[in-house]
Amino acid sequence: MPIATTQSDFRKHIKDYLDRVNEDEQTVLVARSNQRTAAIISQNQLNALLDAVNAKEDSLDYAIARDKLIDMHIIPDDPIIESNNDYWNQFKNSEEK
Repeated sequence: MPIATTQSDFRKHIKDYLDRVNEDEQTVLVARSNQRTAAIISQNQLNALLDAVNAKEDSLDYAIARDKLIDMHIIPDDPIIESNNDYWNQFKNSEEK
């Protein structure tokens, strides 16, 4: 869950916020008066996001970047698929069924 703060509070406690970004992989949202909110993320998070965006969706690079994003709790984990006969039968050809 991102941490939300104001611009003035961020300025007062910049070291604490940046430590939380780098050490705890937290995202900090800084609300700016009369402007859009700014998001502060770690270099690791940025790299993983860029890797995922730049990789082809069905490639190994995409799968690795996606796993990193799941580990960082940036995107949700994949749902667990129940292992039952219906699931496995979908992979058999029609003669085996």
